[in-house]
Amino acid sequence: MARQLQHFDTVIVGAGAAGLMCAAHAGAKGGRVLIVDHARAPGEKIRISGGGRCNFTNIHTRPQSFLSGNPHFAKSALSRYTARDFIALVERHGIAYHEKTLGQLFCDVSARLVVDMLCDEAAATGAKLRLNTRVAGIAATEGGFTLDLEEEGAQYSAACANLVVACGGKSIPKMGATGFGYRIAEQFGIEVTETRPGLVPLTFGENVLADFKPLAGVSLDVEASCGEARFREAMLFTHRGLSGPAILQVSSFWRETMPVTLALLPGCDPFEILRERRRHEGRKAVATILADLLPKRLVSCLTDLFGIAGNIGDMSDAKLSLLSRALNGWEVHPIGTEGYRTAEVTVGGVDTQALDSRTMQAKKVPGLYFIGEVVDVTGWLGGYNFQWAWSSGWAAGSAIAER
Repeated sequence: MARQLQHFDTVIVGAGAAGLMCAAHAGAKGGRVLIVDHARAPGEKIRISGGGRCNFTNIHTRPQSFLSGNPHFAKSALSRYTARDFIALVERHGIAYHEKTLGQLFCDVSARLVVDMLCDEAAATGAKLRLNTRVAGIAATEGGFTLDLEEEGAQYSAACANLVVACGGKSIPKMGATGFGYRIAEQFGIEVTETRPGLVPLTFGENVLADFKPLAGVSLDVEASCGEARFREAMLFTHRGLSGPAILQVSSFWRETMPVTLALLPGCDPFEILRERRRHEGRKAVATILADLLPKRLVSCLTDLFGIAGNIGDMSDAKLSLLSRALNGWEVHPIGTEGYRTAEVTVGGVDTQALDSRTMQAKKVPGLYFIGEVVDVTGWLGGYNFQWAWSSGWAAGSAIAER
């Protein structure tokens, strides 16, 4: 039996942040838009983000806050649809929000409000949303594309002039991530760069974990660096290794065999602090002095690692200098990450060289667009990746509306 064929101007694969944003604009001038997703609900990553409050953007968004094989690619979309533009949309829908830290904006009440807002915006243009729908196949046609769809036992096809791939990367498979978007790209001869987990906790070998495990739950402000990347935020010791914002940030830059350097007293000169304490509290043990500056459990670990012993008054300037360098230059050697299971994003993706930066359309396949996480553009932690979803979704949707 032949499949029923339904006609649309645009089909968007993926009802996440980028896909919903694109739908709200692609149908702005009357275009018939269909959004399909195999998930049971739209915007699931939005819903769980930020502890259920959704860190929906960052007021400090700039191209330098993104990783990509082409660092200039994101400039066009980010400059034409900015954080201020999305904030205006949030305010128009009456969603209360606040700045938590470092420019990160969160909903006061619930991330569901952002999902509802995007669904309402898409529905207002007449876009149709079909969930629990699997894309069984895609074929190029003379007029665009045909998708074979399976929805709760029903099978039908959708023909369209524009196909938008917005189904994300491989991160958090329990939320339905599959890497399907990369397979679509490869089907149409579009290169996909190497992918790896990003914004993810780092893991260590058993010899290091033996020292770290007693510290599980200890958190402190650090400056973590890896290669050229450097971030000052909180770090958390876990049973598997290191996590917390500072570590998640550098994880996107980390590659196998690279060390991560930790400054445990960021913004301070430990040598001057210790020398001053020696002048006034020479009879105190070095460990006691350090316990005033760092968590006690961490100090207990460091006394063994750095060979700290005796009173501070017995330490020469040379020894204090060595200790200071160790405190603000502690080099650790991860052996891996926790993988896509806990990664917030996927680093790498559809090669930006194959896409038009203004429209997100594939240069060699007219009518085929890639937006959001599936593209080789990865933001820092703190709302940047959502802003890329909004900006790239807007860029593609606006371009489609003008076709």
